[in-house]
Amino acid sequence: MENINPIFIIQPVVTIAIGAALMLYWYKKRHFHTNVWLYSLAAYAIAIGLKYAVQIPTVGLVSGAGEVALGVYYGLQTVVFEVGLAYVVASYAVKRSKMDRRDAEAYGSGLAFWENVAFISVLSLINLVAYYIILSGSGSIADLTYNQLTAAAPSLFASNSEALGLVGMGILERISSALIHIAWGYLCLMAVIYRKKILFFIALPMGLIDFLVPFANYSPLLFEVVVFGLAALSVFVAWYSTKRLCIQLVEPEQTHKLG
Repeated sequence: MENINPIFIIQPVVTIAIGAALMLYWYKKRHFHTNVWLYSLAAYAIAIGLKYAVQIPTVGLVSGAGEVALGVYYGLQTVVFEVGLAYVVASYAVKRSKMDRRDAEAYGSGLAFWENVAFISVLSLINLVAYYIILSGSGSIADLTYNQLTAAAPSLFASNSEALGLVGMGILERISSALIHIAWGYLCLMAVIYRKKILFFIALPMGLIDFLVPFANYSPLLFEVVVFGLAALSVFVAWYSTKRLCIQLVEPEQTHKLG
């Protein structure tokens, strides 16, 4: 019996390594508070829960309306729930002196961590390893798993060259996701800390990147390149907008020290 191509395991492993390294980097550079883990998880988990609550009863009504309508549907949810809640949770934390300036980059990176590492890559790694182990054996479970995978995910049985290409695009997709989460998470916390709502308004349109999701199948490689470009641009905008507004890389006087 043919097994899945183990090359696909590389994608979640690399994504997990990147996400963990990014958090370690900001801890060494900023010595961010451990509260960042909790509040970034809260912002992300609540947002995803609300998106599921909206999509389960309504996505069927929109899916037949065309790519543009579906793109607006996804994009607005990301704007309202993911970016909006990143700001709401940041406001809650700062008002209670649970986060400050040194947590800004880590807050955005935390949002990226929960999305790309905990929610997607860890689960993906577990599934892929389980599939590989099951298909390495024999019996009814192996037969059932093989039949299900060949019908639902035939690309898992791709050749090495094809698998490497798919893994490369998958890693690029996760990097793009990380960059965009970092950008809007950073801006949301900075907006609260420095009381500059314009930074929040700059972050809001970044959620519209999910408008492109329905168009992914037209040209997957072009899609990933465009999304990466927009995500990288968002990081630049986040950095430049804070610099342009003359925000110093120290905590403002009006922000209380953490207790």
